[in-house]
Amino acid sequence: MPLPSTPDRPSVSADHPDRPLRIAAAQAQAVAGDIPANVATVAELVREAASAGVRLVLFAEKFLSGYEPELIRTDPLKYSVQPGDPRLAPIADACRESGTAAVVGAAVRDADGGLRISALVFGPDGSLATRYDKQYLFKSERDTYRPGDTDRTLQLDGWRLGLGICYDSGFPEHARAAALDGCHAYLVGALFSVGHGHHESRTWFPARALDNTLYTVLANHIGVTGDWQTCGASAVWSPDGRLLAEAGPDRRELVVVDLDPEVLRATRESESLLADLAGRPPVTARERSLLG
Repeated sequence: MPLPSTPDRPSVSADHPDRPLRIAAAQAQAVAGDIPANVATVAELVREAASAGVRLVLFAEKFLSGYEPELIRTDPLKYSVQPGDPRLAPIADACRESGTAAVVGAAVRDADGGLRISALVFGPDGSLATRYDKQYLFKSERDTYRPGDTDRTLQLDGWRLGLGICYDSGFPEHARAAALDGCHAYLVGALFSVGHGHHESRTWFPARALDNTLYTVLANHIGVTGDWQTCGASAVWSPDGRLLAEAGPDRRELVVVDLDPEVLRATRESESLLADLAGRPPVTARERSLLG
């Protein structure tokens, strides 16, 4: 059956899943501009993850083309995809045959030709269930891509999973919106480079986890893509911000982790940030003035 998605934001929920969810953050070298080759890599990694009992695999930002902004601008029709694109069929087949969901980064073309940086969500039945469009565009992306305007929450095996793409994760409000939507985990495909990019990822992801007492998951690129020397190190953080598992800096790898509902519940009992937020008094006049 399709993977449900929920764009709305209900109040903070106390509901928790009743069983673990095994997920994987995948990192691999994207081939610049070669969508069929990168689709084949996604399909291979989905099947590999499924053999380890994984229920959902997360891939890096714009993995299907490589990050490659200059290349994509030269021929958007060739280097972007649309729903129903036949080049995506091997991913759908791998998900359906293995019963595994996948969140795959791509440049996506709107019906009128406009471009978005998106995460395509394939359900465990192989259907293209939904897509999330990056809302916070980096300054070098704004001349080429349109920002998204809708949050996206997935439901799988009782878990609510919020989606982000790279720069989204630098804004606390984005992960907070997922938490307020009842999410138990925040999944982000990204491109973080060596040096400052690595520092940002190791600051943002544990902070987003602890601030919202949810799991955070990062799938990053390896090697060079779009002239960026990326840092790999795809990883998962627990709801208290502690690093659970991490890939190496430069090799193809799956980071496989069980999201544990008991850990989630215990953390939310000891770190009552979300409950305290829900019970917070109304905003004061002074706060309203500071917020403009």
